Amino acid sequence: MNVAWFSTGVSSAVAIKLAIDEIDQIIYTHIDDQHPDSMRFLHDCEEWFGREITVLQSPYKNVETAVLMAGGKGYINGVAGASCTRYLKKRVRKEWEQGQAQPLTYFWGLDTGEQHRADRLYQSMPKQAHRFPLIERKMNKAMAHEVLRASKIKRPAMYSLGYHNNNCVGCVKGGMGYWNKIRVDFPEVFAARAALERKVGATCINGAYLDELDPEAGRHAGPIVDSCGIMCELMAI
Repeated sequence: MNVAWFSTGVSSAVAIKLAIDEIDQIIYTHIDDQHPDSMRFLHDCEEWFGREITVLQSPYKNVETAVLMAGGKGYINGVAGASCTRYLKKRVRKEWEQGQAQPLTYFWGLDTGEQHRADRLYQSMPKQAHRFPLIERKMNKAMAHEVLRASKIKRPAMYSLGYHNNNCVGCVKGGMGYWNKIRVDFPEVFAARAALERKVGATCINGAYLDELDPEAGRHAGPIVDSCGIMCELMAI
């Protein structure tokens, strides 16, 4: 079976559209911390694809619950990946896989600037075959955005706000510049993540609690944080 894992990101959507005739099922793993506009984008893409998208969700539903489920003390994000990714994405995918006939071929939205990630994917998930429609067509992120623009589909709200990916609002993998932008755009999310850090005694940013973060620290140039997709899963504990 050929399966596309949809992230509600632009590259993911365009990759699926390019390969739609080869794809048997499209799956999106929802997290309650996604911007509400993500579901609008998902339904627009269903019309664009001419296909229904299956929505899966962990019973833990949101980032805070997942972090507390990971032991509740001493860890949010680090070299072993993010606790939320483990519980909200990776576990959901693995449980889905257990009920499926093999072999499985997965379609991903990696672009030409992410060939190294595609190479790592082959090594890390050898039981599945993998396809990368954007890489196969030598397309980068900018080209994917052009394709979506030509489709007349409005991209997810997080892009319009200046974020480079449609991750959860308050992604624990963000750096200083990202969090200072969240502080301005979503102050209630910033406050909630800062409180969560103190509750578990761990930080999102290595060695810096959000409630002590210099509001001028970091920068916004370039991708603020990697898309929360398959590469996050591969690093998850």
